[in-house]
Amino acid sequence: MVFISFIVLNLILALLYRTYCKLTYGINKCSRHLVGKVVIVTGSSSGIGYETAKDLAERGARVILACINDLHGNKARDQIISESGNQDVHYRQLDLASFDSVRRFAEEFIKTENRLDILINNAGVLVVDNVKTENGLFVGMQTNHFGPFLLTKLLLPLIKSSAPSRIINVTSIAYSKGIIDFNNLNLEKETSQSYSKMQAYKNSKLCNVLMTTELARRLEGTGVTANCLHPGFVKTDILNPDKLPFSKYWLPFASFFIKTPREGAQTSIYLAVSPEVENVTGCYFADCQVKTLTETGRNTELARRLWEESEKIIAKK
Repeated sequence: MVFISFIVLNLILALLYRTYCKLTYGINKCSRHLVGKVVIVTGSSSGIGYETAKDLAERGARVILACINDLHGNKARDQIISESGNQDVHYRQLDLASFDSVRRFAEEFIKTENRLDILINNAGVLVVDNVKTENGLFVGMQTNHFGPFLLTKLLLPLIKSSAPSRIINVTSIAYSKGIIDFNNLNLEKETSQSYSKMQAYKNSKLCNVLMTTELARRLEGTGVTANCLHPGFVKTDILNPDKLPFSKYWLPFASFFIKTPREGAQTSIYLAVSPEVENVTGCYFADCQVKTLTETGRNTELARRLWEESEKIIAKK
């Protein structure tokens, strides 16, 4: 009897906590349309990116799904068109782990589009093996930082000419544990141990934050804003049990509490459409609210140097 009471009590507590989580998740309440606007969402074939792209398509935007896989990208495009009723949704191949792919994507986009109102750097990887890309960079660092950095830099002239426009970088609260070592920015001195994989992720997420900080400084007075966000703990394909140690044990239970992709996309959507952030730049958001960055995250000198070092790295490849 005592055991049954214990189980019932824990179930009640779990339901109460789940209810609390659902009630405190930030929800975008802006119904603003985006007819005439052009949007790029990277990594939009599934998860947060897919839900973000679908929402913006429902608002009437011309949406470009920038994804690595043709099969998944075309399927996502067809699904979004079907669900949103917006025929102006398109897939274009983009592999952030290849600078050639990034340059081809940007070149084609600039040739075929006359504006870019919203760029959402959503794509990313969590834990990957310590292997190098064709450009000689650590896969996690290139996919999460150097690739999006190059893409943003190449598209900046078009973004500026489309002002008022917005750049949105999806980062993670893990950035707060990141370390910037300019003598080991590509993490080539790291081993392939699990801890190194997670540290690489944390470092790349800090790079996302610092990139945003420097972008905001460089774009001051142009009408272009740059902000970053933590989407929360979201159940997406990035939580791959094959790559996360012991996740097959805790993920089924955690799934009861963590966000759905739709819930995880809310802050991205908020930053893309809300008039409340029209003139807000250089900030870090979570649950549709501004959050305070760590001292490292708002270090303008560190952000400036990271930008310069990143420029040197992409110029060599």
